[in-house]
Amino acid sequence: MAGIRIGGLASGMDIDTLVGDLMKAERMPLDKLKQKKQALEWQRDDYRSMNTLLLNFRTELTNMKLTTQYRARSVTSTNESRISATASSAASASSYSIKSVEKLASAATRITNTALSANTASKIDASKSLISQQDKLNPTAVGTSPGFTWSEDGVIGNATIVSDGTAGAKITLNANEKIATTKLDQMSVKVNGTSYKIVSGAPAAGKNEVQLAEDGTLTFSGPIAKDSSIKVSYIADQKVETNKLTAATSEWQLGKGGLTMDFSLKVGDVAYTIDGTQDENGHRLVNNGQYIGSINLETGKVKFDAEQAADTELTATYKQKYSSFNITTQTSKGEVSENFLVEGTESLNQVVNRVNSSNAGVSMFYDSFSDKISLTRKETGDFLAGTGNEISATGLFAESLLKFADSNESGGENAVFTINGLRTERNSNTFEMNGVTFTLKQTFTESEAPPVSLSVNNDTTKVYDNIKSFIDKYNELIDKISKKSSEEYYRDYKPLTDEQKEQLSDKQQEQWEEKAKSGLLRRDPILAQVLNGMRSNFSTPVKNSEVSPLFSQLASIGISTTANYLEGGKLQIDEAKLKKAIEQDPQSVENLFRGTGATSAEQGIAHRLTDTINAAMDKLKAKAGNTFSTNSQFLLGRQLTNVTSQISTFENRLTKVEDRYWRQFTAMEKAIQRSNEQATYLMQQFS
Repeated sequence: MAGIRIGGLASGMDIDTLVGDLMKAERMPLDKLKQKKQALEWQRDDYRSMNTLLLNFRTELTNMKLTTQYRARSVTSTNESRISATASSAASASSYSIKSVEKLASAATRITNTALSANTASKIDASKSLISQQDKLNPTAVGTSPGFTWSEDGVIGNATIVSDGTAGAKITLNANEKIATTKLDQMSVKVNGTSYKIVSGAPAAGKNEVQLAEDGTLTFSGPIAKDSSIKVSYIADQKVETNKLTAATSEWQLGKGGLTMDFSLKVGDVAYTIDGTQDENGHRLVNNGQYIGSINLETGKVKFDAEQAADTELTATYKQKYSSFNITTQTSKGEVSENFLVEGTESLNQVVNRVNSSNAGVSMFYDSFSDKISLTRKETGDFLAGTGNEISATGLFAESLLKFADSNESGGENAVFTINGLRTERNSNTFEMNGVTFTLKQTFTESEAPPVSLSVNNDTTKVYDNIKSFIDKYNELIDKISKKSSEEYYRDYKPLTDEQKEQLSDKQQEQWEEKAKSGLLRRDPILAQVLNGMRSNFSTPVKNSEVSPLFSQLASIGISTTANYLEGGKLQIDEAKLKKAIEQDPQSVENLFRGTGATSAEQGIAHRLTDTINAAMDKLKAKAGNTFSTNSQFLLGRQLTNVTSQISTFENRLTKVEDRYWRQFTAMEKAIQRSNEQATYLMQQFS
């Protein structure tokens, strides 16, 4: 950009205006180049919008190639309150008669007979920790004190590991911690939600088995997919928790509660243990008679007698009160077994939520009124043919605390019914048969009510609606393309220059540009070709063995071109004629649209249109590209690059021309200045 110039001091002329006026004439070719560039950009955008329209219509064509568009089925039932049904496109036109439903399928339910609480007047609170309500729990044996016997020989740990794609992984354990390998049957390992059986020896190839070693090493029978989530619930012989204080404090909250008396705390190098006495903060911690504080075993909070300084290293070693149980369920996918480890600090609600969110396939429910537990399988049906329990809850926690040792199972039965004279069973009240999905709602016998008849028929209205929707979208497409290719072209309205924009209001600019953009694709050969091609695709008869000669073209099924030629070949539908054709020969109607063949004459309309539109889209892309294309990849882009280069070259030339004008006027100013100086000198001499 040129520096600040001041002219006319000697001549008194407005040099800046003179140069500006001269440059207006010089800049006219540049304005035309910029207008050409803008017109090319508008034209490129118009082509791309047409390509988008074709792309959207091609999606509709993909749908019209699916059998579901033509094989819609409807089902009528003589008694919807007892049996209803729906049919997929795979269902054939048929009828069914169900003369009786002896049983409805039911879900297996196991209900405890004994209350959880020792005293019905003082029941447990399902929202509070179980260990804090020991005195409320119903004892295992009659005549013994209230409570439940928790395991105290370890601590529960949970770990989530991301697989590296090998057959191994490892749990991070602290110093002096080991996995309690004698209790592997109580632990669980899941890979992406799928349970693996924990074994003590080498896992068997091809089975969901895993070995868990004392040091926390997991060994699977084969590689686990990379980035898989491995979740492990395990029992360690003890927990070692460390903390280096960042600031002085008088208390420390441990990560676990419900601790046993087997607790030790190391402050620096001095070890403290429980001496058996208690104060208001819990059990006292001493070393050779020296008292340092107390531990609340239920909450896991350590209270120091005196504030501990920053950087003090604390190490707690402890065990906790815990228990375990297992739920095994018979399902349509086989037997499902899930292990659960329960900390004494968990509430009954937490245990129930864990069971319900697990893959055990059951819903657990605690009823505070009856003070009992129920387990209901999520699936209905009998998967053991009446030979065993569909649900079992085992383990000390389930049998003694939840009272499943004294429980009864009910339900778990198949639906039994007679269809078309055949007595049969299903696991669910909703089942599929030959493409028809039946739903049994009530039991009834032949003597109680007449049989329920169900008829599967073609859903003529649905097929008609699908075809009509397609025709409507086609009409919408050709309407937009026809309007774009027949827009009036306003030769006198060129893109506005920057100077022209300054002279017009926003509204005037908008109105001008509307006319300037009009007609840029007028009589475009690509658009004309795709319109003619689609009209031909619709009008040419389909000749293949799967289409009846009576229905080989659209006109024969009630679809014809409108009489108004100005509409560009829009289609109209004779509803009665089309529905009659669908009812009379649904296969021919289907293949008229989606039939296949080696030649265009044999192909259905949807396939022909797809080929025509693909060819047009390829041409439009070659002409105008898409949002991912570079200018060098399409014709208009190369033209834009060329015009942009010309603009840059011309702008450089204008800069030189403007500099030349200023040099010339500056030379004139200097000459006038010298002349004035000489005149002044002469005047001085004469005077």
